[in-house]
Amino acid sequence: MKFRPLPLAVLAGLAWSPLLPAAAPLPPTPEEQKAMSPDAVLTKLMAGNARFVAGEARDSNASARIEATKGGQYPMAYILSCVDSRVPVEQVFDHGIGDFFVGRVAGNIESTEQLGSIEFATKVAGAKLVMVLGHEACGAVKGACDHVKMGNLTTLLGEIEPAVKAVDGFEEDQRNSKNGEFVAAVVEKNVRLTMADLRERSEVLAELEKAGQIKIVGAVYSLQDGKVTLLEDEEA
Repeated sequence: MKFRPLPLAVLAGLAWSPLLPAAAPLPPTPEEQKAMSPDAVLTKLMAGNARFVAGEARDSNASARIEATKGGQYPMAYILSCVDSRVPVEQVFDHGIGDFFVGRVAGNIESTEQLGSIEFATKVAGAKLVMVLGHEACGAVKGACDHVKMGNLTTLLGEIEPAVKAVDGFEEDQRNSKNGEFVAAVVEKNVRLTMADLRERSEVLAELEKAGQIKIVGAVYSLQDGKVTLLEDEEA
């Protein structure tokens, strides 16, 4: 049986089918980035996550975005995330090439390298929002809860230990990775402590936030439904 190619008119109709996802807008221009407020950027991120959760994510528009960003980049946010493969940051917020700086390290901790990267992203490159994004059932947090020792991972998990120690309300035999409630509490505490450390360890970030030029926020991603939940800022 021979298959005949579809007429151009039919192909054109399919290309504009309302069943296909709308193309995402191009990444910010210098003027658009400059005009954005930190709160406006946060609103964009959370609206994107709502689309992601609802299964209404837009087409990535990758080719157009590559073309638009080949001469420069003007991202609106820096997202400090865990390395977990189940948390694809740009997809989670229904954005793409050119929209965010993304720093990834197990347990979303603020290493010196991450601090320098965030300072560059905000002070030099103009990003308006810094989000520390933890996630449900984080393996690094679980390792810290169990005081795992293994090569260089030992040092990394040591950075999460303060969050483990700071969580109250659990008996000693409940303070381990088998207790999902305890792990969830440590995940949140770790995000909050990372936010506090960003402000304490970086005069650059602290000054930018004090001047209202950036906003530092914390959030937790759900592996169950893809929803990002903002955490109340205890220092706000």
